Amino acid sequence: MKVTLWGTRGSLASPGAETARYGGNTSCVEVRGDAGTILVVDAGSGIRRLGRAVPRDIHRLDILLTHLHMDHIQGLGFFAPLYWDDVEVHIWGPASVTLGLRERLQRYLSPPLFPVRLRDLDCRLTLHEVTRDEVEIGEFHVRASFICHPGPTVGYRIADSRAAVAYMSDHEPALAWGNGPGSPEWTSGYDVAEGVDLLIHDAQYTADEYAERIGWGHSAIDDTVTFALHTGARRLVPYHHDPSHDDEQLDRMTAHAREAAASSCEVLPGCEGATVTI
Repeated sequence: MKVTLWGTRGSLASPGAETARYGGNTSCVEVRGDAGTILVVDAGSGIRRLGRAVPRDIHRLDILLTHLHMDHIQGLGFFAPLYWDDVEVHIWGPASVTLGLRERLQRYLSPPLFPVRLRDLDCRLTLHEVTRDEVEIGEFHVRASFICHPGPTVGYRIADSRAAVAYMSDHEPALAWGNGPGSPEWTSGYDVAEGVDLLIHDAQYTADEYAERIGWGHSAIDDTVTFALHTGARRLVPYHHDPSHDDEQLDRMTAHAREAAASSCEVLPGCEGATVTI
């Protein structure tokens, strides 16, 4: 499978640079299988660029939403395949305790926030409320699990016959750790990330920043590395960058993560446009 980062939640260009190396779009990742199955994980502004790369002869696309905060769905209405009348689009995501997934998405895809209503999209649209059950989508086995972030939020494990990737863009496992990670059954997201070949995980803060933002639903880079080592992930992509961080800051955070992980886990920079083959 190939995993491409189309949005990393944005960063600032370093002084003197014209563009940001780590990217300027919000969360969106593509997982493409060897047999052609395409999964889109989150629908931030990066999904617009992904839409231009989708083959026009595709018959089905699946969009896996982790949660419905605006930075994760703001690109949905600009995703070109939603307006193709010969394609099936399946959107998966969590309901809330009071509203189903359709009602939640309609709050965004309707006036005054958006001119096109969910019911008016041209594609053959099907919505699925995620559960803990594993589902088969093309060549992939997909499992969701609720994780620690404000509001109903899930992480995804996507596997084929050879490899597995876990995606937890907004996650704060350290909130219940105390002096360190506990047993697997008490670690948020452990079941999604255990032994994966690639872990894409929230790493929004430095340690000092996190100390003032505990409970906001995001991770310090040190806790991200600790989680990766605790779950036995082979490779880690720090993700969901703080938009106030510039490329130089993110370079330092990536270098810090590599030093902390040592030889136990390979750390790859979370740059928009990067593709990882696993």
